Amino acid sequence: MSDKQMLILGSGSPRRLALLQQAGIEPDRLHPADIDETQQRGEVPRNLVNRLARTKAEMIRLWMDRDEAVADAFAVTADTVVAVGRRVLPKAEMLDEAETCLELLSGRSHRVYTSVCVVNPKHDIRQKLVETRVRFKRLGREEVADYLASGEWRGKAGGYAIQGLAGSFVVKLTGSYTNVVGLPLFETVSLLSGEGYRVRAGWIDPLTSDV
Repeated sequence: MSDKQMLILGSGSPRRLALLQQAGIEPDRLHPADIDETQQRGEVPRNLVNRLARTKAEMIRLWMDRDEAVADAFAVTADTVVAVGRRVLPKAEMLDEAETCLELLSGRSHRVYTSVCVVNPKHDIRQKLVETRVRFKRLGREEVADYLASGEWRGKAGGYAIQGLAGSFVVKLTGSYTNVVGLPLFETVSLLSGEGYRVRAGWIDPLTSDV
């Protein structure tokens, strides 16, 4: 393996990319894994999110097996779901989906699960499941209507983005905040570091490194 380590982010999510960049990690390539994310009958949320993240990682690994240009790379895949009990809320694309999500979340607690997988240069897969509990305030009709009008909910698991306007709905959060955004940074960095990826290599400012 060359001295330069390559990192692939197996996601097209701008939020996951921004979170890695926040930790000083700049992926060399983005390679979203397009899979069927349909929940199987009787599948509980934590099993669903583990299966989806693992399936994405296995797709990336197959690509790495076939392409010498990425054979020695590290890769990160992840999947996030929002759940009320055993019910998994959708990634809202339609207004009525988002409205239903907000009605379910109003005044109650829910859980956000993210499963993270790291593929190392030996093509082993390491996986970690992270759970965060979030409680929303009771939302009034005008609040729901105004949030829906903002459009912020589009494409978001559970129909909201905690890093945006919906942050004002959160009464209590127990666990990882970045998990709710879409990628738990502590666990992701720990997995990468444990597999030999130099996570702090990008922290060095070339203008001050000789000081």
